[in-house]
Amino acid sequence: MKTLMKKMSNIDLGLLILRLAVGGLMLPHGVTKLFNGTEKIAEMLVEKGLPGIMAHGVIIGEVIAPLLIVIGFFTRPASAILAFTMVMSIYLVFGWAGFQLNQHGGITVELNLLYLFGALALMFTGAGRYAVSKNMWS
Repeated sequence: MKTLMKKMSNIDLGLLILRLAVGGLMLPHGVTKLFNGTEKIAEMLVEKGLPGIMAHGVIIGEVIAPLLIVIGFFTRPASAILAFTMVMSIYLVFGWAGFQLNQHGGITVELNLLYLFGALALMFTGAGRYAVSKNMWS
């Protein structure tokens, strides 16, 4: 059994799957904002006392960074940007109330947390072997 599990072990394939999941599933969120604008995000930022111009960062955090993650190019910095974007989204949209249980028994911000922790995992591991870039930044 141990030999079978060792033969099935492929960390690089696992990292590729993680990159495709985190980056690929985040992209539609960003593309929607790219086409529909970031005005609502700018309003939320201003309500929290932050400059509304920061809303343009969502395109970097939800379009450019996920694309880089998917292809495995500058994966570590792109993952750090995505993680920061998720922290900001939790702060702006939910605040502490997002950590309450919802009607289904899950935490309201669990999707954001999955993206956040997936991005953090990639930030620490890098892209793996199946990536465009195989240097220290991938």
